[in-house]
Amino acid sequence: MRIRLQTFSFRFAEQVLNSKLAIKQEIESILLDTSIKLQDLSRPKFNEVLDDLFSAKGWTSQPAVFDETGDPAAKMDFLKERVGIEVEFGHSSFIGIDLLKFQVSSYSGLDKIDVGVYITTTKEFQKVMKKEFAQNWEGSLNYEKVVRYLPHFKSAIQVPIYVIGLDL
Repeated sequence: MRIRLQTFSFRFAEQVLNSKLAIKQEIESILLDTSIKLQDLSRPKFNEVLDDLFSAKGWTSQPAVFDETGDPAAKMDFLKERVGIEVEFGHSSFIGIDLLKFQVSSYSGLDKIDVGVYITTTKEFQKVMKKEFAQNWEGSLNYEKVVRYLPHFKSAIQVPIYVIGLDL
């Protein structure tokens, strides 16, 4: 059983990422890395694994969204070459906060990213993890929900966002 990727492009995110093809391919190769052992992937463990893999490829881990002292301590998960990444394996209520981090990082004078990449798991991934490996992914945000909700944010979110669903 191997991880597969499902993708959704919001506001031409795939075209923006294709202009940074090496970065897009690097993200995909990290997510499909053969060293990822499914049977060990609790939600916290998967975050650790991805942190190690992205950091090893030179991605900045946990960069601050805001630069000024006294600004809120919001952080993205990873940043490299104006591509911001949020990995969300937590509760679906985090979707708004995550999308707002992309928007603020793109606009508001911060101008740190050209595109956001939002990584989550599919419903099928969560079901298989529970059934095959006794890993509880219930209650986690899923790819299908992000794809369903994102178009409703079109008036508030102008930054292109490439959604990746980790699937089995």
